[in-house]
Amino acid sequence: MTTAGPSDGGSNPKGLKEKLKNPFSKGFNDMREKFRDSSLYDVKVGLIHKKQEIGKFANLINPNHRHDEEHEQATDDKRTKIAEGHRFQSFAPERPGNKIKWYVDGRDYFYAVSVALEQAKETIYIEDWWLSPELFMRRPAYHNQEWRLDQILKRRAEAGVKIFVIVYREVEAALTCNSAHTKHALQALCPKGSPGHGNITVMRHPDHNVLENAADMTFYWAHHEKFIVIDYNLAFIGGLDLCFGRWDNHQHQLADVHPAGVENEMWPGQDFNNNRVMDFQSVDDWKSNELSKAEYGRMPWHDVAMGVIGDCVYDIAEHFVLRWNFVKRDKYKRDGRYDWLTLEGRTGDDEDLVGVQRPKHPVGDYIHHPLSPLSTKTLGEQGTVHAQIVRSSTDWSSGILTEHSIQNAYSELIRNAQHYVYIENQFFITATGDQQSPIKNTIGRAIVDAVVRAARENRKFRVIAVIPSVPGFAGDLREDAAMGTRAIMDYQYKSICRGEHSIFEQIKKEGVDPKQYIFFFNLRSYDRLNVTPALKKQEEKAGVKMQDVQRAEAEEIMGSGIHGSRDQDEGADTQMGKRNALDPRPDKSEQERQNMIDAKKKFAEVAEETGANREPESKDSVAKFAMHNTPTLTEEAWEGTMSDEVDNWIQEELYIHGKLLIVDDKTVVCGSSNLNDRSQLGAHDSELSIVMTDAKLINSTMNGQPYEASHHAATLRRYLWREHLGLLPPQDLDAKDDANAQPPDVPNDIWENDTYAFVEDPLSDELWEMWTSRASTNTDMFRQLFHADPDDFVKTFDDYDRFLPPKGVKPGHIYDRMIPPKEIRAKLDNIKGHLVWMPLDFLKDAEMAEKGLQVNAWTESIYT
Repeated sequence: MTTAGPSDGGSNPKGLKEKLKNPFSKGFNDMREKFRDSSLYDVKVGLIHKKQEIGKFANLINPNHRHDEEHEQATDDKRTKIAEGHRFQSFAPERPGNKIKWYVDGRDYFYAVSVALEQAKETIYIEDWWLSPELFMRRPAYHNQEWRLDQILKRRAEAGVKIFVIVYREVEAALTCNSAHTKHALQALCPKGSPGHGNITVMRHPDHNVLENAADMTFYWAHHEKFIVIDYNLAFIGGLDLCFGRWDNHQHQLADVHPAGVENEMWPGQDFNNNRVMDFQSVDDWKSNELSKAEYGRMPWHDVAMGVIGDCVYDIAEHFVLRWNFVKRDKYKRDGRYDWLTLEGRTGDDEDLVGVQRPKHPVGDYIHHPLSPLSTKTLGEQGTVHAQIVRSSTDWSSGILTEHSIQNAYSELIRNAQHYVYIENQFFITATGDQQSPIKNTIGRAIVDAVVRAARENRKFRVIAVIPSVPGFAGDLREDAAMGTRAIMDYQYKSICRGEHSIFEQIKKEGVDPKQYIFFFNLRSYDRLNVTPALKKQEEKAGVKMQDVQRAEAEEIMGSGIHGSRDQDEGADTQMGKRNALDPRPDKSEQERQNMIDAKKKFAEVAEETGANREPESKDSVAKFAMHNTPTLTEEAWEGTMSDEVDNWIQEELYIHGKLLIVDDKTVVCGSSNLNDRSQLGAHDSELSIVMTDAKLINSTMNGQPYEASHHAATLRRYLWREHLGLLPPQDLDAKDDANAQPPDVPNDIWENDTYAFVEDPLSDELWEMWTSRASTNTDMFRQLFHADPDDFVKTFDDYDRFLPPKGVKPGHIYDRMIPPKEIRAKLDNIKGHLVWMPLDFLKDAEMAEKGLQVNAWTESIYT
C-alpha cells in the first residue's frame, strides 16, 4: 500500500521568495509572537471564537455550509475522484493479502478482543453505537472481574496507551443507552495525579446543544459503526457493540439461575435482559437488575464479526481519524481537551481527506498517528484475503458528500450471484424500484434480477435470509407501544411478499415462482429455569428473594470504582454511584448498601439448613440439548416435581443482530450495516463494513459438481449453518483454549469433521431436506408448546387474542399446563438447532401500522 507523505518532505519553496520580498519579516514575526504571549491576545482569540460560535446560527439557512467554500469543494472533488476510481465507489481501494478471521457470537469475539486490547502498546480506537464500561469480556463474571472492559482499558491507559473512543450520542427520550455514563465512566478511570490521566478521551456525537450547534443537530439518524483499531496492527469490525446483552455462546441459553451460588451467574445486572419483556430500564444505573431471573429467560443474541490484519486496517483507521476530526470540528473545535489527529499518508495537501483543519487560532494540538511509523506495522501482505472497506457516510456524520458504497456492494454482488445468496441481518427492508415510498434502497431489485436470471437460465439458485422474528424490541405486539415495531414489520412484509412491488410479486410478474427460490427463516431457543425446591426453601427461610441476591452480587462486582466516579474534566455522571470524596453527590445510603450485603449473607447462611449448599441434580441450563452430540433431554434430571418443571420451561426468539452477506461460497460482506434505508442510503445512519474474497481456494462441491470455493467464505458459511442446524457442540464458558476465540493472528478452527462434509454443498438436496425439515419440526414444537409468536396462524388481531397465552401466564412459558410433563420433554427433544420458518402470513389480513402520531409522513423514514 502507498501511505507516503508529500514527496518534497513537506518543504515549501515559496517561503524563500516571501523572505526576499519582505526582509523585515523576522522583526514583525518577533513582535507578533510577543503579542501572542500577552493576555490581550487571549482576549482577542476568545472574542473570535465566540463570534464563530454565534455565527453557527447562520448555518440554519445554509445546510450546505460545509461544502460551499472553494477549499471545501476542492476537497469534495478530490474525494469524489478517488471513490470513482475504486470498486463500489468506496473511499477505500481493494487491498490484497489481508489475514481475516471470522467470529461467531459474543463469547468468541469478546474473548479475542480482550486478549488484543491487553496487548495494545500505543493506541486504541473504538467506535460504537453503545459501549458499556462494565461489560465483562469473559464469563462467569464473578471469576473474571479483571476482564471487565473498563478495567482492561484502565490498565492500558496506565501503561501509556492512548485510547480514543467515539460513541453515538443518543436522543435520550427515545433510547436508554446513556452515552453520558459511558463518557464519564471511562474518563474517570484515571483521575488527575494518577497514572494514565488524560490517556482516555471520549467523544459523543451528534451534538444536541441548540446554542452550540442549532443548524447541525441530528435526531433521526445514529452513528451505528462497531469497530476497533489497535496499534494500526489489527482491527475488529462487525455487528457487535461492546455493550450489555451481546455476550452469548452457540447453545444460546436463556436461563441464569444458579442454586449452587450466585457467583456462577453469566449475565450480572442489566447484562441479563429480555427486550421483549422489558427493555433496558435505566442503563445509567448499571448495577440494577429489573428482570427476575427466577421468572424469565433472557433474549439470546446471535452475531458475526471479523478480525483483520493487513492493509485494510489502515483504511478502517483512516475512517476513524476522519470521524474524530469531524466531531472535533463540529462539536469540540474550541475545546482544548480534544486534539486534531493527523495521519501518516494523509499529510500535506492530503490532510483534508481525513478532515484536518488548521484555523488561524486553533484550540488543541495536532497529534500525528500512528505514534510509530507505518513501516513498523503489520501491513502489506499478511494473508490471502482480498478485501475492501465500504461505508455509509454523509455530511452530518463525517462532513463528506454522501457515500453509499455498502449498498453498491450488496446490489452488485447479489445481482451477479450464480448459485446462492445467504443473508443474516437484523432487518430486511428494501425496494424493487421507485414505487415503494418511503423505501429507497433497491437491493430488492438486485434480488429480483438474480432470481429471474437464474430461472431463465434453468439454474438451481437460492436466496436464504435469516432475520429476527420480531425485529424491534416490543413486548406485546398488540399494544400501542409496539406501533414502531409493527411499522418495521409491515415494511418488511411489503418488501418481501405483500403488494405488487414486493420481491415475490415482481418475480411472479416475470412468470417465475418466488417460493422455489427465496426462503426466510428466524431463530428460536428454549431452556429451563433451575428454580429448585431447595432454592425456594432458601428464599423462604432467609426472607430474601433470589432477585435481591442477584442485585447484591451485581453491586459487588459491577460497583467497584477504583478512583471514584467523577470525570474531573467534565463533571460527574449524575447516575453514577458515589465512591469517594472525588464525587460529593448524594448516593445510596450506607445503610441501604449494608442491607444488600446483609441480605446476601443471610441467604448464604441458610443454604446448609435448606439443602441448597450443593450442586443440584438439575442443570442450570438445558439449552445444550439442541446442539450436536448431546444426550436426550428425556433422561435429564430435574430436582423437583414434574409439575414444577412445567412452570419453568421457557422459550424466546434468538435475536439475529449480525449484518452478513455470503455469495456463492466466494465473497463475504460483514459489518454494522443493516439491510434497510437507515443503513444503506448513506445519508442516514453511519456504517462501516468490509467486503472479503479469499484468494485461497479449496476443493468443494456446488450442486453436486466440483467447485472451487474461497476458504474464508466457505468455512464461515459451513460453520454458521451447522450452528443453526444444531450440528456444532455446545461451547464451554472458558474460551482460552479455543482457537476461534483468539485474535486474528490465530487461524480459525473450522471444525472439520463429518458435519463439515455434510454442509459442504450449499445446494445439496440432502442438506436442504435437513434444513427445511428441522425448521418445520422446530416451528411446530414451539407453536404447540409455547404458542410462540409471531405465527402464521395469526392473520388478524382477533386471531392474536386467541393465540396468545391467557392472562396470568408469563410470556415465553408453556401455554397449555395440561400437557403431560413427559410429553413436553419428548416434544422439546425434537428441537434440533435453532431454525424456524419466518411466518410470512402473520397479520396479513390486518393493518399492522395505522398512520397516526407515531407513524406518519414525517416519521416513517425512521422505521425504514
